[in-house]
Amino acid sequence: MTTEEFGRALRRWRDRVRPEAAGLPAGGRRRAAGLRREELARLTGISVDYVTRLEQGRATSPSAQVVTALARALRLSEDESAHLFRTAGLAPPRPELVPAQITPSVQRLLDRLAGTPVAVFDASWTLLTANALHVAVSGDPSPLRGNERNIAWQHFINGGLGRVRYTPEQAIAFETALVADLRTASARYPADQRLRRLVAELRTRSAHFARLWDSGVVGTHRAARKTIDHPQVGPMTLDCDVLTVAGSDLRIVPYTAEPDTEDADRLALLAVIGTQPLGA
Repeated sequence: MTTEEFGRALRRWRDRVRPEAAGLPAGGRRRAAGLRREELARLTGISVDYVTRLEQGRATSPSAQVVTALARALRLSEDESAHLFRTAGLAPPRPELVPAQITPSVQRLLDRLAGTPVAVFDASWTLLTANALHVAVSGDPSPLRGNERNIAWQHFINGGLGRVRYTPEQAIAFETALVADLRTASARYPADQRLRRLVAELRTRSAHFARLWDSGVVGTHRAARKTIDHPQVGPMTLDCDVLTVAGSDLRIVPYTAEPDTEDADRLALLAVIGTQPLGA
């Protein structure tokens, strides 16, 4: 535990919080605009003496419950709370469930990439959303429900990803990275029952997945080239990147074509004919 840094952070953030912002009366004359130690003690349910010893670096090893109460009372941001936990020698708490919210910034990015096929997945590789051009490239996911929207489920149980064609080498790399990602997500979000049920179903219904899972394979998703067998414009070889959004574990997956190629021409054609409203 970095006792001096913990105490400095505690004092700095206590001085920043005005009493009325914490639901307390400002009351009389105050030497500083922030919370008094006794006020912070009241908000957190710990003694004034313990708050004093923490700030002075004389108390060590506060519990996670104490640090959580301090972070809540001091109105700390997620990053500030994580810093307080680390200076207390504790691992910052993680969200219990796989994040599935599309943040406003990610939505703005999708809106500005209308000319690029883009999909967004959560940490378990369940599809959250896709723009119109990605739907035109890969097919309409709107009828899919539950695990049917999960890439691992589609690949290992449903017999593949529809229009995507892999070489044997590409398939091995893809499967290795996919299983490794699911194992990482399972360790990061152990309380997520949906994820636990997904992995259990994959292990039960796919012997291949079970072998990979039990072997402890390690891999990461890297930039790759995929061939899409499209029923309207023909085969397209596209570059596929995986971009991870820090703090939310969202996976943004764009497809791009090399400029001045037949693949680029076919993708441009699909952007015209494949995104038209039905019946146009």
